[in-house]
Amino acid sequence: MACESALPAIMDEQALMGLNPNADACYRQRALAYFEQLKESLDGWEVCAEALAKGVYSDDHVKFFCFQVLEHQIKNRHGALTAAQQQLIRETLMKWLQAQLMNVHPEKPFIRNKAAQVLALTFVMEYLTLWPKFFFDILSLVGLNPNGVDIYLRTLMAIDAEVVDRDVLHSPEETRRNTLIKDTMREQCIPALVESWFQILQTYQHTHSELTCQCLEVVGAYVSWIDLNLIANDRFVNLLLSHMSMEELREEACDCLFEIVNKGMEPVDKTKLVESLCQVLQSAGFFNIEQEEDVDFLAKFSRLVNGMGQSLVLSWTKLSKTGDVKLSAETLRAMEGKVPLMLQLLIHEDDDISANIVAFCYDYLHVLKQLPGLSEQQKSSVEGIMLAVMNKLKYDDEYNFENEGEDEAMFVEYRKQLKMLLDRLAQVSPELLLDAVHRVFSATMQNWQTVPFMEVEVAIRLLYMMGEALPASHGAHFSGDVTKTSTLQSMMRTLVSSGVSEYQHSSVTLEFFETVVRYDKFFLVEPQHIPSVLMAFLDHRGLRHSSPKVRSRVSYLFSRFVKTLHKHMNAFIEDVLGRIQDLLELAPPENGFPAPLSSDDQLFMFETAGVLIVNGESPAERKQALMRSLLTPLMEAFQMLLAKLPREEGEERQAELADCLSHAVGFASRTSKAFSNKQTVKQCGCSEVYLDCLQTFLPALSCPVQRGPLRSAVRSFLHRMIICLEEEVLPFIPAASQHMLKDCEPRDLQEFIPLISQITAKFKNQVSPFLQEVFMPLVMAIFEVLSRPAEENDQTAALEKQMLRRSYFSFLQIVASSGMNEIMASQGAENIERVLFTIIQGAVDFPDPVAQKTCFIILSRLVELWGGKDGLVGFPDFIYKHIVPACFMAPLKPTFDLSDAQTVLTLSECTLTLHMIHLKRGPECIQFLQEYLPSLQVSPEITQELCQVLQQPDVKVLKNYMKVFFQQAKL
Repeated sequence: MACESALPAIMDEQALMGLNPNADACYRQRALAYFEQLKESLDGWEVCAEALAKGVYSDDHVKFFCFQVLEHQIKNRHGALTAAQQQLIRETLMKWLQAQLMNVHPEKPFIRNKAAQVLALTFVMEYLTLWPKFFFDILSLVGLNPNGVDIYLRTLMAIDAEVVDRDVLHSPEETRRNTLIKDTMREQCIPALVESWFQILQTYQHTHSELTCQCLEVVGAYVSWIDLNLIANDRFVNLLLSHMSMEELREEACDCLFEIVNKGMEPVDKTKLVESLCQVLQSAGFFNIEQEEDVDFLAKFSRLVNGMGQSLVLSWTKLSKTGDVKLSAETLRAMEGKVPLMLQLLIHEDDDISANIVAFCYDYLHVLKQLPGLSEQQKSSVEGIMLAVMNKLKYDDEYNFENEGEDEAMFVEYRKQLKMLLDRLAQVSPELLLDAVHRVFSATMQNWQTVPFMEVEVAIRLLYMMGEALPASHGAHFSGDVTKTSTLQSMMRTLVSSGVSEYQHSSVTLEFFETVVRYDKFFLVEPQHIPSVLMAFLDHRGLRHSSPKVRSRVSYLFSRFVKTLHKHMNAFIEDVLGRIQDLLELAPPENGFPAPLSSDDQLFMFETAGVLIVNGESPAERKQALMRSLLTPLMEAFQMLLAKLPREEGEERQAELADCLSHAVGFASRTSKAFSNKQTVKQCGCSEVYLDCLQTFLPALSCPVQRGPLRSAVRSFLHRMIICLEEEVLPFIPAASQHMLKDCEPRDLQEFIPLISQITAKFKNQVSPFLQEVFMPLVMAIFEVLSRPAEENDQTAALEKQMLRRSYFSFLQIVASSGMNEIMASQGAENIERVLFTIIQGAVDFPDPVAQKTCFIILSRLVELWGGKDGLVGFPDFIYKHIVPACFMAPLKPTFDLSDAQTVLTLSECTLTLHMIHLKRGPECIQFLQEYLPSLQVSPEITQELCQVLQQPDVKVLKNYMKVFFQQAKL
């Protein structure tokens, strides 16, 4: 690629053909290469400059291409250009701009935007030095020519994006430059720019709405950092107000006023500005919301009112802090004056208009919360907001419950905003809110049969929302404050006895069950209602509902209901189990009928069945019989499907069966969640049933197909059984381990290690013989998997290996810290050495601070166990040859990042390892360090200092010292 020689003065026509989006791939490739060539060439861009200045090409893609090449030069090479070349760029841009003035048809918007970006970049580079008259040159050239004005306004917006936009991250140097640009503009040209905006707005307001809107956008963008008096004056504001009455301009004018109101200023000035603006808007009739039909404009107007309201709240907050009673009272009055308008907008039937005023509403309630007491007027405002919120929470007729799309998602978001308002209302006046909800709820429930679904749903929803809005620790809503408890209790009594659970709409049904479970503690106070609610859960209203969505949610809610109230259900346990029996069947993959519940929902059902059986008052034999009748069908289905699986040929069919087998194991596992310290498997007489399950499921480990999912399911079951059956599970572990170590994938091993770790930590010496046997086969399987070659860019494989390494070291840590070190010690010298070297390697060579930290914990523990006089033969040599060097080599690695919190923890463990070596080896360790450290180019003074700190009893001093030591060493 020629960087020195000039390119020919004509452009590569064939390469340019590739710029067309429809061009062949080879042409597109050539165009790309040509673009790179022009970018890299020192003067190739001049061809593009000439093409733009002279208007050589009519093809839009070529024009855009030329601007891109120019943009690259200005962005990346501006400082290296000669004065003549910089002058050429300025002339090119001005010639191109001049040509636009004559164009009958303006350029396409994407070219005008790119041109504006290039002009803005040139401005940023040259305004402070080479082109101080940038704006005057452009304004004198374009005058009021519409094509020219368009480019001028686009350029101003591009400058705003480069210099002002707070969402763009800038370096400190760029931030300083941008501040200087703004200061210089304020001094030199802002009044002239503002005057040009006024002229543009006045000239084009009736004839060219697009230009006028662009100009209003510019004013809105610049008003945040220029002198507000230039805009907030009679001349300008009257013009903006006249735009508020013009259909095509009103939305942009509203946005512009919003930016003016949002400008940061002193509280008194802000209040004056908002009040004067409000007066003018009110007298112009804009506050008569009900007469306005344009909802898009009203949404913008609502945002403007919200901005004015929030500005007043901010002013009031600042003035209150300064203790200025008179001024803060005036601001509060101004704020109160906006409340009627706020309420009109909040209650508007269009949700966008309502949503735009919520923030002011929320802030206003926060102000009321801080006042010592509420006046009658303020109470009336609070009630107004309450009624508005209650009304706006309702679904509308168009809401699609079966197929929720974007509109529905937006309403759900809007409902969340309203909920925040309700919570704030509860903070301001809980009594008023509870009273209002009680009135609405009672009135609706009295004749729910004749009321539209949205009103019934919202009445129950409000009762539900009280649960979060009114504070209560651990859901204790039915004890304490008598007024609250009696009101909530009365509403709950009405809810469960009114028959509203029969309402034929899924939203009402779901809200009923959600509320029943939210207030499940109510049934502890009035348990007589439990049977009727249980029936609702079990029949066509709940688990047998026609909607899968309702059935799914109810299966979860039912499990929560039972968990809280099982003590009151003894009389119904077997009846309930009988009624849900068909929901506890394993759905075989071949029946073709949709199951009433998904497998995830069935998990809740099995857990519920378990809770009912385990917590019932039946004798242990009955519990065992019930548990057996629950789990036997699963075991039988499992055996049948497992026998079928190897005979299936299709991969998809195999996967379906394996999925079904996994569900069976998962369901059995889930029933065991019902047991607790008080109700153990043994006490309930259920050990035998679960041991039968184990014997049924374990053969799946030797299934030749679908190993991954089957092993994963059985492994999870073993984890549960270790907790539930304790030592009764031990006879099954060796055979299970043997199968799981065969033909391992990294993930299999990674998931197997926690199982072995759990057994080691729980049973310690009881499993010592088994661990001694399995230790090296496990380690060898890990080594084998880690040594498998992988593609260089295979991120998944690399991550799997990293996670396996971590699991391996975690296992060694558990073995070492459970007092089981003899398991390692009995593996023979050669094997011990291999394992020790992997720990050293993990501590030093792999840049993974999580694994490194674990490795140093293991090393520290092994030094403590084997590093003394009667330790493992040959271990002291290993300490000096490998462990001490590891304590220095690891932190000295470039990848050891001391600004990372996890790495600092690793350094802490590394330091503790050194400390432990000194504890165990004493002066001999100091002597070794005095010989070893100089080999790392550590000066005699620092060596002496480190040895002295190491001999201090306070480890904290050593940790701090080592951190500084390595920070200095890395400089």
